[in-house]
Formats: sequence, structure tokens, C-alpha cells
Amino acid sequence: MLLRIFNQYVPIRKLGFFLLESVFILGMVGFGAYVRFLGNMPGFFHYEYLFLKALLIVASVQICLYYFDLYDLKIFRNNLELAIRLLQSLGVSSILLAVLYYLFPSLIIGRGIFLISLVFMGAVIVSWRLIYNHILKTRHLDQKIMIVGSGPLAETIAREIIERADTGFKVLGFITENPKRVGEKLVNPSIIGEQSQIYDIARRENVNRIIVALEERRGNFPQDQLLECKMRGMIVEDGIEFYEHLTGRLQVESLRPSALIFSDGFKKSKLTMWMKRVVGFSLSFIGLALLSPLLLMISILIKIESRGRIFYRQERVGENGKVFKLLKFRSMVDNAEANGPVWAEANDKRITRVGKRIRRWRLDEIPQMFNVLKGDMSFVGPRPERPYFVETLRREIPYYDRRFSVKPGITGWAQIKYRYGASKEDALEKLKYDLYYIKNMSPLFDILISFETIKVVLFAKGSR
Repeated sequence: MLLRIFNQYVPIRKLGFFLLESVFILGMVGFGAYVRFLGNMPGFFHYEYLFLKALLIVASVQICLYYFDLYDLKIFRNNLELAIRLLQSLGVSSILLAVLYYLFPSLIIGRGIFLISLVFMGAVIVSWRLIYNHILKTRHLDQKIMIVGSGPLAETIAREIIERADTGFKVLGFITENPKRVGEKLVNPSIIGEQSQIYDIARRENVNRIIVALEERRGNFPQDQLLECKMRGMIVEDGIEFYEHLTGRLQVESLRPSALIFSDGFKKSKLTMWMKRVVGFSLSFIGLALLSPLLLMISILIKIESRGRIFYRQERVGENGKVFKLLKFRSMVDNAEANGPVWAEANDKRITRVGKRIRRWRLDEIPQMFNVLKGDMSFVGPRPERPYFVETLRREIPYYDRRFSVKPGITGWAQIKYRYGASKEDALEKLKYDLYYIKNMSPLFDILISFETIKVVLFAKGSR
């Protein structure tokens, strides 16, 4: 099952994993205090604000676990990598708490309690994750799903489920409209039946959810079979909608105009847009004030290394197709595009040494806060593209113009979810995330993206 939080669909099992781990960490802090006060139980029961101080530790530890990707279970190759990242996160959380204790001494829980708790926390977190991984491998708690369809959309959905370790779904197989294909293997599961057998198979296999992923429905929709399943308590869900909830992006290739028109999304209330403007302006103003020494240092380094301008102004397409001048630190040699516009490559020879560093940490993007103050951009939104590439992409990629229905942003959903890319294929993948963002846009979603952006910058995950 998927639960909607901040316009994000999170597997209930994953949320349960997070909440149980919170309880375990909180329990270990309490247990650490209990051990520390052995022989002095009155001191334990009358320790001032123990619960609130323990909650601060829980929050600090889990923020660090999140930033070290310890809630993304599919990235770990072995238990050694898990142990290393756990030690790193506990170390950083200790430093974070030390800073907070220095600034606010009243928050201090006591060195003895914290050190004892830290040992128990490490052991419990590792044990809990090993148990959870074992539960995932048994697949006993997975919902059984059957996919009606055997085309590209059906295969794509199955691959996404298989590649994600903790979705809580298990694909039993596919249903085809062509009886001759029964038994054919697709991805990992095979085609297990034809449309006239949907209800019988679903009842026999105790299917919990049926995903309808037909490429063409006119004259090919098994409504009687699906209605019977629905009446028997099974969940019947549209494939494109299921894919969206599962991945956080829209399947543009299979998207029908009616799905956009009648969708419960793409709402842009005046309050939402006003809040985006206020928050974006405030963040940019504060950011420029706090980062002014860094801006000065980068400017000096750029000027020392190579001839040319410090700032680079480039035309970009903004809201409603309006072209504006985007401001960035120059990260390439001067006149890098003397022969015409070219997409930047991952190891572009035109990038200077200083440029390579500031692009790695995305520091070249900081001057765009001036664009936000001016009103050409928001803090969060689709990244603005250049007119030269827009003209090509809008002809070759369906719904590409829809991304211009909102102001572009310094950071965005596509930037935190998709790797660095500079090709038509990459533009298509980013559009899937951009449309998802526009459909589900809200102030809380912007906060989530801003929070995730900090992790992307700190760990230098790609550049733009």
C-alpha cells in the first residue's frame, strides 16, 4: 500500500520501518539513561526533560541516517557498506549534537548517557536493518498484483517493482489480449493468462491488486472481468496512475491528454503561488546575505584562473515561454560557445579547474538567487532550458511545453531525482519528473525538495 505524504506516495511498510526505528532509537536513549543511573533510580525518574532531550537525539540521528542514504535500501551492496555508512552517520550526528549543546547548554543530556546510548543505538539499528532485509527477502508481506497488459507500459511497471526492494508489491504475472502469448516470459514474471481468465486467476492466486496497463483500450477493455474483481474487493488501478505513485514521475510516452485534463492535480491557487513567491524571495535574500563572503571568494578565483567575465548571462525560457537572462558564475573558458550552443558534457574540456569545483558543488547556481529576487524564477521549479534546445525538444517530446506553465527554479524535483544529463533522452526523463512536480505542486512539496537539495549539494551528486 502507498500512503500520500507531502504529495509523495510512500510505501506504508517503509513508513512503518522508519517509525519503528524511531521508537527503537528513543528506547535506546532511555535504556542508556537507565544504565547510567543504575543504583540511583530516583535520579533516573526525576531526570529533567529526559524525553524531550531524547527526542532531539532521535531527530539528529535520523536526519543523518537520511542524509547518508540509509533509508534507500537498494544502494547497499553488502553489510560492510551498511556498517561504514552507519558509523559515518552516528559520527556526524554526534558532531551536530555537540554544536547544538554548545549553542544551547540546556539541551545537554549528559555525556555518560549519550555515549552509552550511542553504543546501543548502533547495535539496534544494525540488527533492525538485518531483520528488515530478511523480511523483505521472504516476500510474505507483499501485496500480490497482476498486470493486465503485455506492452511497454506493463513491462516498465514490472521492472520498477522488481528493482525497488521495499515497494511491498509482488508481480504474479501479466494478462494478454492475445491467447497465443500465454506462457511467454516478460521481464521476470511471465504472461499467465488471457483477458477472459482475469477473475478466475485473480481468485485462485489471491490477488490483492490489479493494474490495468493496456496500450490501447478501445474495443479491448475487459470491463466485465475487472468489474467482477472490483465487486469482490480487489483493488483495480490505472497503470499510468500506479506508475506515477510508485516512481514520482509521469509516464509521458503512454500519457493520454484526457489523463491530464481530468486529473486531480495541476492546481495553481493564488495562495500557493503567493506562498511560493514569498518563500522563494525570502530564501534567496537570506541566502545571498549569508553566502556573500563565498560569492566574493569564488569571484576572485574565477578572475585569477582565466580571462573573461566572472558572471555568465545566458538566455533561458521561463514561465509561459518568456525568455529571460539567467545569471551564473562562469565555469567554462570565455567564449566557450563560439561555434554555437552545445549541451555540456560530464567531462567537458571547456570547463575550467575552478569551474569543475563549483559545478560539482553547484555553487555556480548561487547567482540565480538574483533571478528569483527579480521574479524571473522561483526557488523550486523545473530547471530553465535554453531557447535553442527548447525549439528542438518541443517538437520531439510530447507535452514538453507543459513545463513552462510555472516559473523555473534553482532546484527542482527532476534535479534531485535524476542524474546529470545532457541529451534528448535525459530531457524526456526530466520532463517526467517536472510534470509530476507541476501536477502535485504545494509549499510542503517545495520544502521537501529544498531539504533533499541540501543532501544533493553536500554529497555532490551530479552537476547542472
